[in-house]
Amino acid sequence: MNPSDRDDDLLAGLRALPTRRTPPESVWQGIRAELDAVPVGAVPQRPVADVVRLPVRRRRWRLPLSLAAAASLAAVATLLLPPRATAPGTLPESAAMPASPLLAQADAMSGEYRQAMASLPQAPVPSDLQPALRDLDDSAAQIRTALRERPDAGYLLGQLRRTYDKRLELTRMAALSAPTGTT
Repeated sequence: MNPSDRDDDLLAGLRALPTRRTPPESVWQGIRAELDAVPVGAVPQRPVADVVRLPVRRRRWRLPLSLAAAASLAAVATLLLPPRATAPGTLPESAAMPASPLLAQADAMSGEYRQAMASLPQAPVPSDLQPALRDLDDSAAQIRTALRERPDAGYLLGQLRRTYDKRLELTRMAALSAPTGTT
């Protein structure tokens, strides 16, 4: 038998199928009876056993990883902004003026972050968290670079704080979920 003959037979069988099927009247009567039995506005309760729940571990990492990705994208977007042009032979504002208050705040924030990281117990980081932690560290470095280029951009300081907060949160979660007794 040629494969095209078999295809033709299948197509002929498909064409022979009815295009529309209506359920028997008894099915409609059963549906009508069930609708009449439920009062208007009442919501049937599902048993708790029917509710599907994700494991706690899976739900816990979804938000921090999403926020880490968002922080990374924000840092990249800031780096793609064109730098301010200066006239040839003149110094950029950051070199002519003393350090900006925002840079001083960023330095203080970085110091607090390092102290907080040092105070956390040393625990092995799960392999599924390592890419997110690396992304957060890269984002923090990119935000610091962008702050040096645009010392008047206050929104970058907020981004840096959120990035440090997410990094600390993920590190704490990893330290707390690490099995005890491991070195």
